[in-house]
Parts: sequence; C-alpha cells; structure tokens
Amino acid sequence: MPQTNDRPIVAITMGDPAGVGPEIVIKALCHDIVHECCRPLVVGDSGVLKRALKLLGVAMDLRLLSDVTQARFTPPEVELLDLHNVDWSRVQPGTVGAEAGRAATEYVIKATELALAGQVQAIATAPLNKEAMRLGGYDFIGHTEILAELTGTPRCTTMLASGPLRVVHVTRHLPLREVAAHITTEQVLETIEITAEGLRAWGMERPRLGVAALNPHGGDGGLIGDEEITAIAPAVQAAQERGIDARGPFPADSIFVRALHDEFDVVVAMYHDQGHIPIKVHGFEESVAVTLGLPIVRTSVDHGTAFDIAWQGVADPRSMVEAIKLAARLAVGKVEEVSSHKKRDP
Repeated sequence: MPQTNDRPIVAITMGDPAGVGPEIVIKALCHDIVHECCRPLVVGDSGVLKRALKLLGVAMDLRLLSDVTQARFTPPEVELLDLHNVDWSRVQPGTVGAEAGRAATEYVIKATELALAGQVQAIATAPLNKEAMRLGGYDFIGHTEILAELTGTPRCTTMLASGPLRVVHVTRHLPLREVAAHITTEQVLETIEITAEGLRAWGMERPRLGVAALNPHGGDGGLIGDEEITAIAPAVQAAQERGIDARGPFPADSIFVRALHDEFDVVVAMYHDQGHIPIKVHGFEESVAVTLGLPIVRTSVDHGTAFDIAWQGVADPRSMVEAIKLAARLAVGKVEEVSSHKKRDP
C-alpha cells in the first residue's frame, strides 16, 4: 500500500449519526483502494464511530485529532478529526432528530473550512437528512446549499454520475406541481452554462450536453405542454450562440439511452426524478454526486440516510467508496479517468 504524501487528502464527513453514514464510512475505509488513491481524513465523532466499529465487528485503529496538522496518515491507522459533538443519549438510531442533524451539518461546515484553507484537497460526504438539519438549527435544503453559502458561490449545481451516465437538474427539491413554473429560459440556460463550465474544469474541452424535454413526447409541438417551445429550446439556442455544444430538447424517454450510447457527456434533466431514476436504475449502488461550480472538490454518495436500515450492519458502502475515489481523482486532475471520451477539438 502506498505510503507517499503525493496522494490527496480527502475529508470524509461522517453524515447523520442516526443514519447509515457512520457504517458506510467505516466499511469504505476497509477497502484498500481508498487508502491507495488518497489520504482519508474522517470528520466526525469518535463515540459514534466506535459504536459503529463495535456493531460491524471491525478492528480499526482510530487516531483522534483536534487539528489536521497532527495527522500522520499511516495505514491501517485511520485519522479522525474528532468534533466530539454528539450526545448519544439524545440520538435514536434510524430516526430524524435534532442532535444528529446539527452534528452532521457541523461536519460539512468543518470539512469545507479545511478545503477552503487548503488543508484538504477534496471532500466526500456521507448523507444528511434535511428535516434533521432544520431541527438542529440549520435551515439548508442540503449539501449543495451549505457549500454554496460557505464558499460564496452564486452558481453551482449537483451532477449525478453512474459509470458513463451523468445527469444535472434544472430543478431539484420542488413539488412536481410547481416544476413547470420554474422551467424558464433563464433557469435552463444557467444550468447548461454551469454544467459546461464544470466539465471544462475537468478537462473536457467541448463537453456534449443533451437537454431533456419536460413534457411527454417533448410536448408534441405544444399539444401537451409548451415549455419546450417557450423556454427550453430558446435556452439551448442561446447556449449554442455562446459556444456550448448543447442539443435538444429531446424526449426524456429516449435521451438517457442516447447518452449511454455516447452521444452526450451529460444530460440536463428538468426535475429531480426525471434524472435520478435513470441514474439509480443504471447503477444505484455505485452512483455518485459531484457538485459543479464550487472552488473546491466535493463528491457524495447518491443516496440518503436510509433510516429504515440504519445501525443494522447491512448498508452497502459502494457509493461511498466510489465518491472517495472520484474526489481523489478530481483533486489531482486525473480527468481521463472520469471522462468517458478523450479530449475533442472544438
């Protein structure tokens, strides 16, 4: 196992203590590939992680730190920046709670501060619960909103990736009845631009964006919805005029297959489930989220806190492993390993 210091330091946040986060972090750290691709630094609570180790029957040496500069990164020892911020008597495993929500948000805040200070090169996050965060005193919708505020980023978005399939969303956490009102030319164009900028930052000189329609059959010329005509197509045209290789809108029931056949590098979906369903059907266990537009590298598991199976020892860590691997690759600029195609001439 490599012991050199050229591997990036990846801060791994523990996630909601009542959810599967502690379990999948421990399980991920049992994979040699994690230590081979990076120097993992867990940001969490020692008491919770020790409980997870006992649950899983894993013998792992946690080296408790109060400051990153104390880290040695000598596997099999695992470095833990211990925020010591969980009173376990106030946590009920598998249940939404204020104690867990507050603590989980604090891990993300600390990891972001470390990344902005250059003390870590990337962040890989275990899942949060939005309701628990609010109960804990933090009024954020999710990770993206926390990261945007802390980094002062006005424009960022989350991209989901599962193998060669990548998806970004124009709208995410909205009731379905409200989605159409938010599909505007400005909103679609901004998403296209952020996505293109983010992929260019990876090294894709001319990323190919396929833009999904909102309505069935792409609206059938306005017969079953006109957002394609009034909002989406004008946004695609405006993007093209700005030198972005964007095409569409294409019906959602075919665009993802076209992307899997290497016609597009990423699909711009109009709403949450339109993009999440194909990603999770294609590869639920190994799908990863990555935030585009930030001044730091951040990846995440593509699943929630899974309270229904939390603290039972059965959670699958593959998405966590993939998130750490992707964070490490992006941190060192190995874009050829995250791109499905070689760089193309404009």
